[in-house]
Amino acid sequence: MTELPKSTGAPARQNVTFPSGGTTAHGYLALPPSGSGPGVIVIQEWWGLTDHIADVADRLAAEGLVALAPDLYGGNVAHESAEALRMMQDLPVSRGVELLSGAVDHLLSLDEVTSDTVGAVGFCMGGGFVLYLAAADSRVSAAVPFYGVIQGELPDFSGLKAEILGHYGELDESIPAKSLDALREAVREQSGITPDLRLYPANHAFFNDGRPVYDAESATRAWESTVPFLHEWLG
Repeated sequence: MTELPKSTGAPARQNVTFPSGGTTAHGYLALPPSGSGPGVIVIQEWWGLTDHIADVADRLAAEGLVALAPDLYGGNVAHESAEALRMMQDLPVSRGVELLSGAVDHLLSLDEVTSDTVGAVGFCMGGGFVLYLAAADSRVSAAVPFYGVIQGELPDFSGLKAEILGHYGELDESIPAKSLDALREAVREQSGITPDLRLYPANHAFFNDGRPVYDAESATRAWESTVPFLHEWLG
């Protein structure tokens, strides 16, 4: 079994454990005020399961969704870009998808979850994993990548069932706007689904309000389209 990345960073936000990928996984679970609702997986940036990701889960819960953010780094959080890059590279995409599918298993097993499928929302590394997970797991019916980083080749979208709403920054040099044309065409050709990939006048990580590149207007616009999109495809 591939070991999870190691770090000396601060511990991640965790409040739940569940079996996943042949091990005991941890994560952060947020319930809506009503106590139940459709399920959504929240996938971390390359930093780890940070306060920001837990806050996103809380915000989704406030919108009536049961949100689970699985910890892909085994409790560790990176604080420098070089460390975050190493931790991301130490997690093979196939292993990440395996752990995320285990999180889908757990989320759909909860009595509080009212949907038969789940949504997936992710950021940076997690945005890429949204696409990898949706391509591999037909139980994902709504996929929302924020500036998703694709590691290596695009996934095989031939089994994709999810509608896709993607949010990207025009100033993001790590994900050139032209690369979205290839992504859009690959999804359309292989699955018959036309993804809605939107550009904002912002940089990478524009949704993360703990980063200097945070863009409040773009973040608000992206959020105000994400919530109804999730409810439309999850119920």
